[in-house]
Amino acid sequence: MTLGSSLLSAIPGLRHAFFSREGGVSDGLYASLNGGLGSNDDPAKVTENRRRMAEQLGVPLAHLVSVHQVHSPDVVVATGPWNGSPRPKADALVTRIEGLALSVTTADCGPILFVDPNARVIGAAHAGWKGALTGVLESTIEAMEKLGAARGGIVAAIGPLIRQDSYEVGREFVERFIEADAEHGMFFVPGERDGHAMFDLAGFIRMRLENAGVLMIDDLGIDTYADERFFSYRRSVHRKEADYGRLVHAIALAPE
Repeated sequence: MTLGSSLLSAIPGLRHAFFSREGGVSDGLYASLNGGLGSNDDPAKVTENRRRMAEQLGVPLAHLVSVHQVHSPDVVVATGPWNGSPRPKADALVTRIEGLALSVTTADCGPILFVDPNARVIGAAHAGWKGALTGVLESTIEAMEKLGAARGGIVAAIGPLIRQDSYEVGREFVERFIEADAEHGMFFVPGERDGHAMFDLAGFIRMRLENAGVLMIDDLGIDTYADERFFSYRRSVHRKEADYGRLVHAIALAPE
């Protein structure tokens, strides 16, 4: 099962997908469309899963490019396949190259896909709480601008991620956000446990995008923790599972 953004789907010459965990060859904890290169799944099965995703996006497997995600604000400009080189350590990619699918993987963090339809510049970002707080969204927008995009013309889509009803955090977590900006308090509501709160990651991401000048935003509204069609790191921890699969989210410019 593949999900799409209505805003992105309306743009000619653009392909994108927020993949669920369904439609692959992995089994067990990874059933079935695990795209996680860093998981302990059978690498051959992960490769076949990613090949299927690339095929759906209309690109060869080598053109489904990703980064080694490290919860940073760092962005790379992709000009082609990595061709066997180690994946760069970063949490977002941008390009204006046609036929190159930019992808990020998640299992509760926020995947955000970007496009400026006029400049034909695209981006993909992995934004967990740390990346969102330290500026990965703003870095992605700035990198797109350097390729010719205009932030007022960028369309962004927020994919499946852990939602506020499922995202309990401790006091130190809340304090970290409040210290950065007192207004961040609006993204927390009291949790059931004393000293805990529920964090609105999707709302925080939307606010950062809007403050950066991106106003055309589509949020799919899906909770990876609550919806078994998606991998969830937090759900796997609560179930004391040994590992977890990763979801892939990707965007590509179709050749004109």
